[in-house]
Amino acid sequence: MEIEMKDSGVKGIGLIPDNYTVSRIKYIADIYGRIGFRGYTQQDLVEEGEGPITLSPSNFRDMKMTYEKCSYLTWEKYYESPEIMIQTGDVLFVKTGSTYGKSCYVQELPMECTINPQLIVFKNIKENAKWFSYFLQTEFIKNLSELAVVGGTIPTMSQEKIGNFTLIIPPKMTQDKITDYLDKKCVEIDALASNIQSQIDILEDYKKSVITEAVTRGLNPNAQMKDSGIEWIGKIPSLWSIHPIYYFFNERKNKNIFGTENNLLSLSYGHIVRKNINSNGGLLPESFNTYNIVEKDDIIIRPTDLQNDKRSLRTGIVKERGIITSAYISLKAIKEVNATYFHYLLYTYDIMKVFYNMGNGVRQGLNFSEFSKLLIVSPSVEEQGEIVAYLDRKCNEIDSIIAIKREQLEILEQYKKSLIFECVTGKKEILADD
Repeated sequence: MEIEMKDSGVKGIGLIPDNYTVSRIKYIADIYGRIGFRGYTQQDLVEEGEGPITLSPSNFRDMKMTYEKCSYLTWEKYYESPEIMIQTGDVLFVKTGSTYGKSCYVQELPMECTINPQLIVFKNIKENAKWFSYFLQTEFIKNLSELAVVGGTIPTMSQEKIGNFTLIIPPKMTQDKITDYLDKKCVEIDALASNIQSQIDILEDYKKSVITEAVTRGLNPNAQMKDSGIEWIGKIPSLWSIHPIYYFFNERKNKNIFGTENNLLSLSYGHIVRKNINSNGGLLPESFNTYNIVEKDDIIIRPTDLQNDKRSLRTGIVKERGIITSAYISLKAIKEVNATYFHYLLYTYDIMKVFYNMGNGVRQGLNFSEFSKLLIVSPSVEEQGEIVAYLDRKCNEIDSIIAIKREQLEILEQYKKSLIFECVTGKKEILADD
């Protein structure tokens, strides 16, 4: 039987089934956040086992809770705010920070939990809480969040504005059907996505092994070898040299003090990309006078947060003159070299083994003085060029396959979002055999 539809009167929703109603979040759930005077500082954080978890946006992944990396709060602070003690069946929502609008249903808890100031929690939900969490995943809610957010460097939404977000509410039995259907379909979609991501990870590992082999062994399998004296590299061709970075490179520190250069560049996963200097997203500074001017063939190094992410120290090769944040190290050649060879070489260095304990022990990051002492291996300039030509070709082949896989992931993600929207707004009828 065909469902009778009516105009919802809500922009971005359109037609909905005749038995659906329009409401607002504040009428179906209580909203709680960490009240300002009950906030906490670094001194209130404790080690694992000494207090409850204080949840943050990093505990959300694919609409589910993850407890791989947690912060812990004192019991005193936990009991100070009983209204934000988290229970299974609650729904969490990010109101502050770059991931605002992200939400998650609390399926299970490993121990007592509360929330940090970036989150709010929906409690006493009068509708199916799982259905409600699915509705919060829609582009419709994302668009409402974009309109509600204020602030520049740290975007935020008020609880009052979130409470006024519009909901399209089906009958309870329909909510249950929608939830059961989406639970099943999302598991299927997530499994496909996980499989594709595993393939991407394998390709990334293969790419790294290809690069490592070429930049430390060369392309001639019959070359005579010698010990490099560098533990993680081992043997290298006997004609190659070993020098610290400062033998080949100096640091480029040419500030954009007059603001005349406006080609904004950024380091993104091994590539130097252009950014819109006129972006009004609130994440860029008002002035770029402190940014460094970089030139073609400079090597860019991101040397921060080494202990948090093995990929944190990334390298990129500059293709055009521009400006880049001074938080990065910019290397300029002082000898005749093929800079792309050294970019590939630095890409292979094991962050935890090579960089993490350089200088004065465990560090948040490195400066050029420390970094420049790193020993690197080098063939002749001619051989550097041969290695680069080989790696460019091989990496382009691998990257092309990875790009296809990433496109497949994006298609799955868009399908998942579209499916959720169609289901929770009644545009897709869920049949008994679905």
